[in-house]
Amino acid sequence: MNPVIRVENISKRFRKVEALRGVSLEIPRGVVWALLGRNGAGKTTLIKILLGLLDPDDGKAEVLGYDCQRESLEIRRRVGYVPEQPGLYEWMRVDEIGQFCAAFYPAGYFTAYLEHIKKFGLDPQKKIKELSKGMRAMVLLALAISHDPDLLILDEPTSGLDVIVRRQFLESMVDRAATGKTVFLASHQVHEVERVTDIVGFLKEGRLILVDEVEKLKREIRRWVLIFDNPQSLNAFLNTLTSFPLEIIQQTREGLECHIIARSPGDSEPIRQVAISGLRSIDAFPCSLEEIFTAYMNRETQPISSQQTEEVS
Repeated sequence: MNPVIRVENISKRFRKVEALRGVSLEIPRGVVWALLGRNGAGKTTLIKILLGLLDPDDGKAEVLGYDCQRESLEIRRRVGYVPEQPGLYEWMRVDEIGQFCAAFYPAGYFTAYLEHIKKFGLDPQKKIKELSKGMRAMVLLALAISHDPDLLILDEPTSGLDVIVRRQFLESMVDRAATGKTVFLASHQVHEVERVTDIVGFLKEGRLILVDEVEKLKREIRRWVLIFDNPQSLNAFLNTLTSFPLEIIQQTREGLECHIIARSPGDSEPIRQVAISGLRSIDAFPCSLEEIFTAYMNRETQPISSQQTEEVS
């Protein structure tokens, strides 16, 4: 089955700023796929390229089988899109803005829109200017899904929403994926999307540094805390750490404690096999997606070396 989104080696530069650097990814049907990154990582730039609102400097992108540069109008007809900073006609009523947008879509759009705003508890007679931020978000979502698109693209969808509205908004994403539709969302609020996302991609300074299933990441990545009796034992452990079959993501030291966030395949725990005298205790803890994301974002920090423990007495 062809992917809903295919991106091949996309790069984009704004003067001296490299917004995207050789990004490649494929997104299958029927999933909630989250692109996570700090503000300014390039998330919105990639979304604009996917929608044909911005041309890449290099590379190629396709959405629903359509070329993002040559067939962008067809893409925008078939995709639902909720931007980070939406523009709504303030003077319109909730029902009027749906009727206005219905002119751009096939028959049945307005009927579906009215059903969605009813489900979301919105008053169709209220003016847009009278709505809260959460209510406006629900109007935007209703506008984006009333033509029942195969792909829904959301840019920072929960920013500024209260807890109840965020939960309702995100749960609706799971409902869409359950019907075989695809949701692609970009966010920097990792904890908000963790429980609804199937697959994540980490975007750092324009580079896609990781793509994987959320449950697989949480199963294979652990936070380890090792406590030693003396600096010599800690040094010996650090000197043998590279021999273990795991990926060290983050490594820090606090006195005679060594803290490691590491990924090992399957359910293996190779660190537990360490046989060094002076090891007082070793514990492993599960990581949240937010902890995993933070560790990868801070990975540029160099792992501690045995020399750094010499000062410990």
